[in-house]
Formats: sequence, structure tokens, C-alpha cells
Amino acid sequence: MLGPFTRITLGEDPKLTRQIALRATLFSSLALLLAAFVGETVLTKFGIPLPILSMSGGIILFMVALLNIIHQFIIPDKQEAQKAPATLKMAMTPLAFPSIVTPYGIAAVIVFLALTPELNGKLIVGAIVIVIMLINLFFMLINRYIYKVLALALPILGAILGVVQVALGLMIIYNAIRNLLQLQ
Repeated sequence: MLGPFTRITLGEDPKLTRQIALRATLFSSLALLLAAFVGETVLTKFGIPLPILSMSGGIILFMVALLNIIHQFIIPDKQEAQKAPATLKMAMTPLAFPSIVTPYGIAAVIVFLALTPELNGKLIVGAIVIVIMLINLFFMLINRYIYKVLALALPILGAILGVVQVALGLMIIYNAIRNLLQLQ
């Protein structure tokens, strides 16, 4: 999330940067809330088993992580490297979607909610999502102060986390297949 946020807001007015961060957090939170309600309803209505949803989320996580790793080896075109001026519309796309709210993040929220039938468990999942959104907001707001340190650390951390995400995606797929085989 910080990479796209930095690309959008680097060198921009602090007020605009704050507005983009706040809107992106708001849009992301609302999208996850909507996805949680709609996703759980769709799961129930269409009878989609959790292992299938898990496998879908694992495939998406695997593919996105693999694309991010491959993307690190592509030399950017000089025309692509030119930065467009930041606008408040960028809080929605590309920041809230797909940088903060990812397809596999939506799948994870739906799976966690489906696994917790009690209201108390659903409230805990909601609280965790809110905490994650607040952490995202915090780092977007302090990004201009820590950017130089992040500029050195993020590519290395991104490569490491990319490999971990590929492995995590494969693990989710493996567990979903194992769970499906146990259902039969």
C-alpha cells in the first residue's frame, strides 16, 4: 500500500496527501464492510463451500504475488516513469482499489466471517479490519517523514514478502484441496 501511496503523493501538498490518505482509508473500509455483507450472503445463497472460497482466495493471492515478483524484473518505460499529478480521485483508484483492498483481502474477510457464526466473532473480525485500516492510515500520514528510510527498505521487504505471499497462496490452495477431499 505504501508503494502506490508514495508514487501518487510524492512531492505533493501535505493537505492533499492527508485528504487522499483519509479518503482511501474511508473508501477501503466501506468496501470491506460491503464485501463482508454481500460476500457472506452470496456464500449462503449459492451454497459455495468455504474450501472453494479459500482456494479462490489462494489462487488470487498466488497470482498477484507472482505478478509482483515478476514485475520487479521489468525495466520501466521512460514514459511510464512520468508521474501524473495527484488528485482526490486517486484515493479510490489506484489506492483504495486494488492497493489497500485487494481481492484476496476481500476473500479473507469473507472466509473469516463465514467461519465465525456468532456475533461476537464477527465483531472481533470487524475490529481487526478497523485496526488494520487505522495502521494503514497512520503510515500514509507519516509517509513523508519516513520515506527516505522506506525507499531503502521497501524493495527488499517487498521481495521477501512477495515470496512469502506466493508460498502463502500455495499453502491456502493446498489446504483448500485437502479440505475438499475430506468433505467427500
